[in-house]
Amino acid sequence: MPRLPPQDQDRPPEPAMDAFRVDRTYLGAHHGRNERRAWLAAGICAVTFLVQILGGLAFNSIALLAGGVHMAAHVAALTIAGLAYLLARRYAKDSRFAFGTGKIGYLAAFTNAVALAITAAVLAGESVMRLTQPETADFHGATPVAVSVLAINLLCMWLLRPAEAPQEAAEDGDLNLSAAHLHLAADVAVSVLTIAGLLAGEHLGWTWADPLAGALGAVLVARFAWGLARRSGAVLLDMSPNPRLAAEIGARLEAAGGHVADLHLWRLGPGHHAAIAVVRDAAGRPAAHYRTALADLPGLSHVTLEVRPEAPHRDREIPADALTRKSASV
Repeated sequence: MPRLPPQDQDRPPEPAMDAFRVDRTYLGAHHGRNERRAWLAAGICAVTFLVQILGGLAFNSIALLAGGVHMAAHVAALTIAGLAYLLARRYAKDSRFAFGTGKIGYLAAFTNAVALAITAAVLAGESVMRLTQPETADFHGATPVAVSVLAINLLCMWLLRPAEAPQEAAEDGDLNLSAAHLHLAADVAVSVLTIAGLLAGEHLGWTWADPLAGALGAVLVARFAWGLARRSGAVLLDMSPNPRLAAEIGARLEAAGGHVADLHLWRLGPGHHAAIAVVRDAAGRPAAHYRTALADLPGLSHVTLEVRPEAPHRDREIPADALTRKSASV
């Protein structure tokens, strides 16, 4: 076993970086559960996709074919979600990822938002074509298939429901799971419109209702895609995710005796945030003092603190070469 240099032998051991995560694993609390359910829902949707396509071809229903195309997008979306969980778990401790693999799920969510947008465009194009060039559909035969698809979508939505409380899931939940759940919610809405269009065509003779249902579904899916792209894109671009958490960090640092000169907050993964703060302190307290003030703050998993001497007047600038910096990264 190699001997340490004398200067390293005499140096006292550094204190453990306690109170915050030291394993750099920023996966969601329910990562394993969500991964298993994503793969199960993907298998169910794959079977449903085949049923819809075959039913649409057999009964000449654009709404069923549109639902089948949308279901194919679900299969792809759920596969992407499952792969994101798999890769994030497999490479969670890979040192090449500076802040862990928690953001892989957000990348998958953004990809699924793009897939939803493409699905909306395909739905809209096919529906408009059928509106301008009407074709007669077998409304009576297609309706039971559409009802069955709706039931399957509701089952998959139940499987992919978040484990957290609704408000917690909306603010700081697993967006990868939310993206998959949103795909299914969009398909439930399209299925309801499909059934309404088929019933109107069968009982009222409104042959235009079937393609109109597809067009309305396209608008709804496009709206879902835009919302999902905004949420996932904000995380990928490191936009400040939680104003309340940022305010609480600032308040605790100020209460500990410092003046917050700079603060940055961003998301590392579901339920995990990182913060960098620059604190001015006239008393010369160390960074460990301020680290302790943040130790029990939920959702804060990685903190970097820099302490600088307080300026005589806060509006005066201290020359860079005169700063004495005391930093701690935890």
